Amino acid sequence: MSDLEEMVRRHEGCRLLPYVDTVGKMTIGVGRNLTDNGISIGEANFMFANDLLHAEMDVKRVFVGWEDFSENRYNALVDMMFNLGIANFRKFTKMIAAINREEWLVAAVEMRNSLWYSQVPSRAEELARLVEHG
Repeated sequence: MSDLEEMVRRHEGCRLLPYVDTVGKMTIGVGRNLTDNGISIGEANFMFANDLLHAEMDVKRVFVGWEDFSENRYNALVDMMFNLGIANFRKFTKMIAAINREEWLVAAVEMRNSLWYSQVPSRAEELARLVEHG
């Protein structure tokens, strides 16, 4: 690391969660001003790839038999996990239990009978159909 990099890092610090800086700008990382500068498409794609990988790993943690899911069902569950995060996904206990019993219709009904479904109805209906019909 150069002297310049070291000095700027020391002055800026590094924060992994967004925060509002001293002049009211949303900031993250080593002084990245999100309010004025945002992120590049490359940075967005890098973060998306990491987040998608985490969603896949979380689905594999929740479902022991994930290898036997059809591609459509697996993809739908990863998409749902990506949207909700593992803590909220795990709250779908009846859906998870139905999937573990391979009761796909029941799992889709549980998806539809949720607050999540009313919050993102188009997405949720597409995913429920994929879970239901495989």
